[in-house]
Amino acid sequence: MLLSQNNQKINLDQTEIVKFPDGDYVQGRKPRILVAPLDWGLGHATRCIPIIRELLQQGAEVSMAGEGAQEQLLRAEFPDVPFLPLQGYRVKYASTRSGVIRKIIAQSPKFLKAIGKEHEWLKKIIKENKIDTVISDNRYGLYNAEIPCVLITHQLAIKSPFGRWSEWLLQKRNYKYINRFTECWIPDLQGSDNLAGDLSHPVTMPKANVRYIGWLSRFKKNLLQEKTGHLLIILSGPEPQRSLFENIIIRDIAHYEGSATIVRGLPGTNALLPSTNSIRIYNHLPAKQLNEEMEVAEFVISRSGYSTVMDIAALQKKSILVPTPGQTEQEYLAGYYMENNIALAVSQQFFSLPAEIQKARVFHYRLPEIVSRNNLKTTIEDLLSRLR
Repeated sequence: MLLSQNNQKINLDQTEIVKFPDGDYVQGRKPRILVAPLDWGLGHATRCIPIIRELLQQGAEVSMAGEGAQEQLLRAEFPDVPFLPLQGYRVKYASTRSGVIRKIIAQSPKFLKAIGKEHEWLKKIIKENKIDTVISDNRYGLYNAEIPCVLITHQLAIKSPFGRWSEWLLQKRNYKYINRFTECWIPDLQGSDNLAGDLSHPVTMPKANVRYIGWLSRFKKNLLQEKTGHLLIILSGPEPQRSLFENIIIRDIAHYEGSATIVRGLPGTNALLPSTNSIRIYNHLPAKQLNEEMEVAEFVISRSGYSTVMDIAALQKKSILVPTPGQTEQEYLAGYYMENNIALAVSQQFFSLPAEIQKARVFHYRLPEIVSRNNLKTTIEDLLSRLR
């Protein structure tokens, strides 16, 4: 750990960062924590749910920040928690894999501008709301030299379609941002029993204080009876890829002889797709209801986004994962899970619901063991104790 034991601030790569104070920081009031997830899909917001729950349970005063679908989701889960408007990165995808890669590269200047804007926004918010600590899920501009700031990410290493030289450059840039934060929390287990593979366990670690906090899932086992032939299909991610996968699902589900629940990943949207007696379609489901739907499903079909996989692992469900085309992180994770028999993976291009169900029934799943949630509890206890 590079932080000095005596000084509050140190200089690291010409970036001033701050350590946690040694008590008497909040001065008799509840510590005020700002939690802000990235708007790249819903996963960053959903994995903040257990963090916010734990903060509230341990007596912190929480504010949330974001916009759009992430705001709708978090407001539904925590209607009494204040929400601050914060513009997202507003990533856009293309309809083909190569197009997605080109479009993400083309949007790089926009992402850098968004990082700068949210950094300036945070300065104002800290003063206006007397924020004591920031917990940022993959929003690289939410650091400040005046208060402790935590970054949550499972991507220390970033996969690239252009080879290892580009991955080295991306990691170097990634670590430059990570090292601006007081701590970096990794939602994974340290060691071989991990879910993110090389992404969370690179050869070279950042200089920031890194802490593995365990898997983050909003779900827990309720011992509900699994229904043979019942599917839970979760759609998510940026457009147009979300809609393209939805069209494939709607095409194939019409001929499915079992039952299914389809969650479209569109919180706050009013337009509905018609349901039938055996196929129920929802724009969005609150965490409690989605927890129950996942528990009773024989198979879960979803993207291979890391937050979704943590939810699936928490309930030890058999899954069929379809990575978003061109999203290299999801493509890597899908391959990693297939290789380790954690999940059946298939590309969107070749997806056929009847064929994938047949494969899943004979696939030799090796589901990860459920791990204790005490890592998160201890992490939050440690955070708040250093602020009180």
